[in-house]
Amino acid sequence: MSEPQLNFRHLTGIKDLRVDDVRLILDVARQFKEVLQRPIKKVPSLRDITIANLFFENSTRTRMSFELAEKRLSADVINFSASGSSVSKGETLLDTVQNILAMKVDMIVVRHPQVGAAQFLASKVPASVINAGDGTHEHPTQALLDAYSIEEAMGKIKGVKVLLVGDILHSRVALSNLLCLRKMGALLRVCGPPTIIPKYISSLGVETMYDLDEALRWADVVNVLRIQSERMELQYFPSIREYSQFFGIDRRRLDAIGKELVLMHPGPINRGVELHSDAADSKYSIILDQVENGVAVRMAVLYLLANSRTNAVN
Repeated sequence: MSEPQLNFRHLTGIKDLRVDDVRLILDVARQFKEVLQRPIKKVPSLRDITIANLFFENSTRTRMSFELAEKRLSADVINFSASGSSVSKGETLLDTVQNILAMKVDMIVVRHPQVGAAQFLASKVPASVINAGDGTHEHPTQALLDAYSIEEAMGKIKGVKVLLVGDILHSRVALSNLLCLRKMGALLRVCGPPTIIPKYISSLGVETMYDLDEALRWADVVNVLRIQSERMELQYFPSIREYSQFFGIDRRRLDAIGKELVLMHPGPINRGVELHSDAADSKYSIILDQVENGVAVRMAVLYLLANSRTNAVN
């Protein structure tokens, strides 16, 4: 495999990426997905690199995906969880990271409840920083794997009609997806109760719809987002039951549209709320493909950032 590289050392968000950057990541991810189909799935690309996974929020899918990607690239991996650590004793984020850097860590993958945490670290430490989710702000690798999955399913991204349904206001996946897919030429709309659609949506050139069935008839791809109850300080709609009635997606609703749709979800799924099992497990769904693609895309990001870091040092 050749050694392409990005023109930056950190991935803290989608906003500052160029179309060429996204294209490079997706193309390299395609090569790594081929590697993952082999009997021996490991390559020595990051053999001399040490990566710390710092998760200050609970995570299963993202953390496992990053760890597997790192191990497939032969990196040395350190896993850190805020639970039971010195953070619970009052240690600051920067102190925690500087202690880990003293162990000669080259790259940091960080998830943190505070908006801007990854950007803050990137400005303070010499290691490359990858944002695995900061508050309600961004989740860039999720957006990249979603873009990859759409291209794989549809054969392209440009011109594809992508609908995001659900809690747009509190979702970092939503913002990163909208920024990434808009760069790549997708046509975008969102759908959900007006109380959980942010006011900035129109400034992104994204149309809002409130009738789910009409929105589904428009779409080629539907990315369903869960209700972020843990981030809600207010009650944004009368009840979960009512939300599911008007904005939940089940097989009956999909079949009634009368055309093939691609159904996505970043996980975890609240089955019976935003997505019913008969839809999540149906022929429309590429949710498990997203999980598989997540490893390949994160391998690509780690590999490319490591190349950029090495070349910057040289």
